[in-house]
Amino acid sequence: MTLSQLKTALETISNGAFQNKVAYRFFPADGAPQLPFICIMETQTENFKADSKVYLKRQNVYIELYSAQKDQTSEAAIEAMLDTNQLIWDKAEEYIPSEEMLEVVYEVIL
Repeated sequence: MTLSQLKTALETISNGAFQNKVAYRFFPADGAPQLPFICIMETQTENFKADSKVYLKRQNVYIELYSAQKDQTSEAAIEAMLDTNQLIWDKAEEYIPSEEMLEVVYEVIL
């Protein structure tokens, strides 16, 4: 799956609830949609290398779900999409007091 395909898959979860609510890294300061929304970003590679050559390219990507409170419905939809596409993932959660929002981060390997 490519980054573009991941963005499209996220926009279509929950019957399109995230249409136009998925951005790469951030939304413009004056253009962020209402919560919940999703930001995605590439973080680093974990390539398989040998003999001075890259044999398998693997990209780590963060999927960041921002919400006003715990959003188990959106989390379940994201996790179901990841599982359906056989993507390896881990999840972490943090509250951002200055923004008064919860951030759930999925680390995915593409």
